[in-house]
Formats: sequence, structure tokens, C-alpha cells
Amino acid sequence: MSDYKAPLRDMEFIFNDVLEVQNSKIPGYQDLDNEFLSSILNEAGKICSDILFPLNQVGDSQGCCLENGIVRTPRGFKEAFSKIRADGWTTVDCDTEYGGQGLPYILGTAIGEMMASSNMAFGMYHGLTHGAYSAIHTHGTDQQKSKYLPKLVTCEWTGTMNLTEPQCGTDLGLMRTKAEPLEDGTYKITGQKIFISAGDHDLSENIIHLVLAKIPGGPEGIKGISMFIVPKVLVKEDGSLGERNKLSVGKIEDKMGIHGNSTCVMNYDGASGFLIGDKHKGMRAMFTMMNEARLGVGLQGYSQAEVALQNATAYSKERLQGRNFLGKSNQKGSADPIIVHPDIRRSLMDQKSFVEGARAFTFWGALLIDETSRSDGNSTNGLISLLTPVIKGFLTDKGFEMTVQAQQIFGGHGYIEEWGMSQYVRDARIAMIYEGANGIQALDLVGRKLPQDNGKYILEFFALLAKFIKENESQDRNFHVDFLEPLSKGVSDLQSAGEYFLRNGQKNPLNVLAGSNDFMHLFGYVCLGYMWARMAKSALTCLSANQDDAAFYKTKLKTGRYYMRRHLPATSLHLARITSGAECVMAVEPGEF
Repeated sequence: MSDYKAPLRDMEFIFNDVLEVQNSKIPGYQDLDNEFLSSILNEAGKICSDILFPLNQVGDSQGCCLENGIVRTPRGFKEAFSKIRADGWTTVDCDTEYGGQGLPYILGTAIGEMMASSNMAFGMYHGLTHGAYSAIHTHGTDQQKSKYLPKLVTCEWTGTMNLTEPQCGTDLGLMRTKAEPLEDGTYKITGQKIFISAGDHDLSENIIHLVLAKIPGGPEGIKGISMFIVPKVLVKEDGSLGERNKLSVGKIEDKMGIHGNSTCVMNYDGASGFLIGDKHKGMRAMFTMMNEARLGVGLQGYSQAEVALQNATAYSKERLQGRNFLGKSNQKGSADPIIVHPDIRRSLMDQKSFVEGARAFTFWGALLIDETSRSDGNSTNGLISLLTPVIKGFLTDKGFEMTVQAQQIFGGHGYIEEWGMSQYVRDARIAMIYEGANGIQALDLVGRKLPQDNGKYILEFFALLAKFIKENESQDRNFHVDFLEPLSKGVSDLQSAGEYFLRNGQKNPLNVLAGSNDFMHLFGYVCLGYMWARMAKSALTCLSANQDDAAFYKTKLKTGRYYMRRHLPATSLHLARITSGAECVMAVEPGEF
């Protein structure tokens, strides 16, 4: 009984008015004019609403199954995947040399959001393939690129990433999968990988697994890890398919959500593997996939909140319960729609202000990736590296929270499967865990990203926000009070947290580690505050220019004010937690639990 409509108007606002992509100097952005953008986004929205969304509940209820060594996807998935491929949606931001359309990554990000909202499990088959494409495109040899990329671009072949093993996930130094070198320059891959999304399925004729393994005699720990291309079906020199490789599916995991995606245990029994990149430098290639994947997972977090919000909004306008405290709103009915109640309105505003801020933040992140990859954007490479754990961790934590809030609006109807809200909650939950659990994202942020290059990139972030605030101080008194003052306070809290880490981290590193999750959230609130200030500025500019759709811009300003007043003050709470230090966190000994 649920529904989904792509948020095209909001996307176009971010592209055209906030990020002003047409005026960007990033190569390829000049092609993103209003008419072209509108056409692409509209068509993507139709595909997602008409084809992918109706299969969302089908995938959830049917799941995938393993039959005689063959993984079957849910009814309708194969036909839909063929449609997506035939219409070229898998090729949007891929290199033209290998059959792609060469459009910017930011456009692929917008399409990715619609796919994730309409059918998160389905979208993962293409999303993971794009990650494999990126790793081979960046680190592969010319021969490997010409051999694998054209069919990865079209998704005639799909891709995966194989990291986790039964005994190791975060600590990859404990990896046991071996890659024994052979005289012909190939490797024999032996080991077991678990939690492999899209590990096997019936959607493509071949699957290109990227597998992390250790070459015997290499350095200990993560320094000895290499990456290998391990095809499900070996590829001959002429590009045709040969014999089946020595790998198999052990089982399909029985999961809480994303049932439509085949999460597999993969067994490699002396499979033929081909080194990608340099020996013992697999982590470098892996992070090419991981950074892209983490932005995509952040996107998944708020995408489930988006579709949940749409359905919660519709339900709140239809569900009659109680009376408006200020007087009847539904004069002819026995009760008023629940949207008149302040607590319901608060919940909807929580969701709306988060989703719209998260979308702008993610699209900005995609722009920074484009700037890095398409132009001389070395400085932005450091900035997006700093922001990546925030995008992944904060947006998935809050995305799950907002999806639960949407479910709550349905009351008991949200808990049963009929209305579809349970699926959004279950699907959103995984985004907090995979591609590096959010606790690890927080540790990565404070342990690696903050001190990187002597804190260069966090200082650049502060300078960026200070410049924005300075340039807009005299624009409008109300804008200053409603947006710049709260943003300045949030930035000050973030700076204070960083200074606390600097003062207390060397004396006791636990003070930093115990505050890492709060720092990630504090950082996230500030980032969304910055995006809301930018969106408010753009909305005011559009209103002063008497552009059409004044109601849209006025609503955008109201939503932004809500975020600044009701959510951004959370920075003070997180700062207080951070500066309380590690003592109270570590006081209870393991044996006392």
C-alpha cells in the first residue's frame, strides 16, 4: 500500500540553484543545463516509480534462493535489470572509452538515490558493479581495462567486493585467504569470504569478483594484502567466456532486510585470480571502491528516510484520529487528520529537514568527487576524504532514526507488513553496518582524517564556512539571525571539540576515542547546517528574482529555520559529551558488565 515519487523538484533546486552546476568550471558540468537535467531526472524517476518500486515488496517477501548451486533472484528482477541495462542507466557516469556516457558522477548520484529509495536491494546489483568498475579503471592494466570494463559498464557482467571473512572484518590484517603465485603470472585463490552482497545471481552472464588475499611471504598485517580479479566464469583472450572458475556459493545469508539482494558466503577453492595493481597494495585499490561505496551507503541511509517520509506524510493526511486542540479541522468528519497534531508535525519536520539537508550534503560530496577526478582538484580530494566518514556514518545513523520516526506515525499499522513501513526500517538498518560500521567511521574520522597533513583539511573546512558566513553577513538581517548565527555557533562547537582532542589526546588517547562518535555527529550537524544556510540563501535569491514556484522557496526557508532551531543546537550536547572525557566511559570494568 506504500508509494514512491521521485523528489525531482528538490533535486533540480540543488543542482541549479544551490550548487549552480551549469556555472561550475568542472569539465562536463556545462552540459548539465536545466532542460537536459530535467529530462534525465524525469526519465529516471519514471523507471524507478513504475518498474523498480513495484518490485520492492516482491523482493522483500520472496528473497533470493540457492537451487543446485544457482542463485535465483526474486520474480521480476531479471526483466527489470535487463530494462535498466537496455536503456543505458548503468552507463551514465562511466568512461566513454569503455562504452559509458561520460556524464558527471553527481548525476549518477541523483539517479542512485532514486534507485535506492524505490528498491534498495535491486539498486545494489548495479551499485556494486560500479564500484568494481572504478577500482579496475583506476588500478587495472590497459589489458584488464579492455577485457573487463566494457561489459561492467553495460552490466552484462556485474561486480562485487570481497573483504570480510568469518574471523575478520574491520581488522583485515587477520585475513587468511591466500593467493599462491603460478608460473604463468596468475594466482590460485583459496579461502572463504562472507557477507558478499550480490555474490551470485541470475541477472548477468558473468560476475567479476574483486577479492582481497595475501600472497605468501608478503608483509604481515594489512601491508601484505593484495587485490585480485576473480571472475565467476573465466574470460578468454578474445573476450568470450570460457570455463567456470573454481569458486562457489556456500549459502545465502538469512538477513533482517534487503532480502532482494543475494548476500552470499563465497568459497574460493584454488580459483584463478589476476593481480590488480601492485603486490601488497590491495588496500589502496580497495579504498577506491570503499570511498565511492561509503558515499553510496550514506545515500542509502537517507533514501529510505525519503520514501518513508513520503508515505508517512500521505498517511498523516488521511488517518483520522482525535481533534485539533485549536478547533475542528475536519468539520464533516468524526475526527481530524493526525497531521494537525503538533507531535506528528514535529516528527514530519524532523524527517523533512534531515532528508533535504542530507540530499544537499551528498550531492555536494559528489561534486567534490567530480572536481577531484575531472579537474586538478587535489585540494578537494582531501576535503571529500575528510567528509566521507561523516556522509556514511551520520547520514545512516540519522537516516535509520528518521525511518523509524516515519514508521511510528503509522502506529500499529507501521509494525505490520501490509503498509510497507517495516521494510524501510529493516532495509535502512544495514546501512549503519556495512562498508565499515559507523563506530569504525567515527574512529577513522578522528584517528586518520582529522590529523591528516597536520589537520590541513579540517582547517580548510573551517575556512570554507568562515568565508561563507563573512560573505553573507550583510545580506539580510533575518537570514543572519535565522541561519548564520546558529551555523556560527555550531562551527564554534566543532572547533572546540577539535581543540579538546588536541589538548587531551596525547595525554590520554582514550579521550579522543571515547568522543569519536559524538564528534562524527557534531560534524554531521554542522555540515547539514551549512547546506541549509546555502539552500536558504538560494531560496531568498530566487524569491527576490520573482522566479516561479514561490511556494516551494518559502517552504524551503521554513524547513531550514526548523533545522537551525530544533536540530543544530545538538552540537552543544555532543560537545559536552566529548569534553566529559573517557573516564566515565571506561570506569565500569569488563567483568562488571
